[in-house]
Amino acid sequence: MITLGGSLGTGLIIGSGTALVRGGPLGLWFGYSFMGIVCYFVMISLGEMGAYLPHKKGFAGYATRYVDPAFGFALGWNYVFKYFIQTTNNVNAAGAVVQYWTLSVPIEVWMVIYIALIFLINLLGIRIFGEVEFWFCSIKVVALVGLILMGLIIDLGGNPQHDRIGFRYWRAPYGPLREYLLAEVHDSRLAQFLGFWSNLTTALFSYIGTELIGVTVGETENPRRNVPRAIRRMFFRILVFYVGGTFVISLTIPSNSSALFVASTSPAGAAASPFVVATTIAGIKVLNHIINAVVLIFVLSASNSDLYIGSRTLYGLAVERKAPRIFAKVNRAGVPWPSLILNTLVCFLTFLNATSSSSVAFGWFASLIASFGAITWMCISYTHIAFMRALKAQGMDRNTLPYKAPFQPYASWFALIFTGIVLFFNGFSAFLPFVSSSFITSYIPIPIFFSLWGGYKIYYRTLTIPASEADLITGKREIDEEEARFLAREKLKGPRSGIQRIWDAL
Repeated sequence: MITLGGSLGTGLIIGSGTALVRGGPLGLWFGYSFMGIVCYFVMISLGEMGAYLPHKKGFAGYATRYVDPAFGFALGWNYVFKYFIQTTNNVNAAGAVVQYWTLSVPIEVWMVIYIALIFLINLLGIRIFGEVEFWFCSIKVVALVGLILMGLIIDLGGNPQHDRIGFRYWRAPYGPLREYLLAEVHDSRLAQFLGFWSNLTTALFSYIGTELIGVTVGETENPRRNVPRAIRRMFFRILVFYVGGTFVISLTIPSNSSALFVASTSPAGAAASPFVVATTIAGIKVLNHIINAVVLIFVLSASNSDLYIGSRTLYGLAVERKAPRIFAKVNRAGVPWPSLILNTLVCFLTFLNATSSSSVAFGWFASLIASFGAITWMCISYTHIAFMRALKAQGMDRNTLPYKAPFQPYASWFALIFTGIVLFFNGFSAFLPFVSSSFITSYIPIPIFFSLWGGYKIYYRTLTIPASEADLITGKREIDEEEARFLAREKLKGPRSGIQRIWDAL
């Protein structure tokens, strides 16, 4: 549930508004669909490694095993930095959501309340956190399905005006494509392409978080059965929630609507989510406030789970002596409180919107998250390529693996190369004209990653691991034995009823 709910956050529910304005309905839908394919390729690569050898070190542990300890070190810290920023961004987004209702209370007050709330939930321990996050995620999943159905009903005429919208907003002057930075490039076709390309970065930002399965795999019951299931379901989640959600948004909202929240330009008080705008345009009273409350749950849940994952990732690095040992301390409830405190303190970066608007801060944070996330996806893809090379060099048949990822090795290579291209052009708008703040937030993660990789490699003099020497065995026997014990316990329970099988499938 954390993996599912944690990936349904500000990128889809808020960032899609920016994508619609810049790329138009076709650019929005195609951008999210295309990056959904890339996301799926990354997930199946991670799933193959996770099902074969699940452990609590996450994908950074696989990078250390199959590529280079320095590579795993850099990937681990890259992921920590990503969650530093992602938690902060979600707190900032929560402030933007509340400002739809009132501007009389300074946004800084809301920030302090949100930060204190998620810190308290995480500090109370995993039982409280798990219970709260379970219900948060349940609300998010049910609400998003409801929002998609609501959008279809509005589009087909189920609105107060009984106006059947159909594909009206896909035609001129609203679409199918919008012109982005036309005043700078002076070419309509190029401006349309730039609008679509900017949507790839926005979509990448939205999908970041789906790789959480690589963090949770070590805690999963019978991972060799459940990880492949989760990966297969990920395809349908992408299809329904992301592709379906953006398609409905493109049908119900004109891309030139001034009510849409656009990163870097929207004033305080603008509707943060396009779903809120859709109900307002349709003339449905009260529902816009209900949906805005649901959106607030979305972003608070995302910030809550992000704070949890960020603190645990830093704790894991400390346990491996890749971070200061103080971050390995835990309290009686098992909460790594020094890591939690540091992650919480970083959240106060959200006060950047005290001098800039929340939409400007959202744009900065989204660029940073997209860059850190792209590096993470590239590392996962390259690690899987190294994993497959190791299997071949050591005479192991991929057909014997618990889960064999389809479309390989082409899927991993495609994800690696295309994500690299998106990362390279992430900040293209910073040059039209040149804006230093946008340039820094788009590209600073790249030198950070290579500095960590190179610094660790030079200090510890690590070498790239040859495929024939990669460790494919350590820990496997324990996993095999645990799987055998689990299957034996399941066999004693007898056959599952029809209702139980349906629940398992859900």
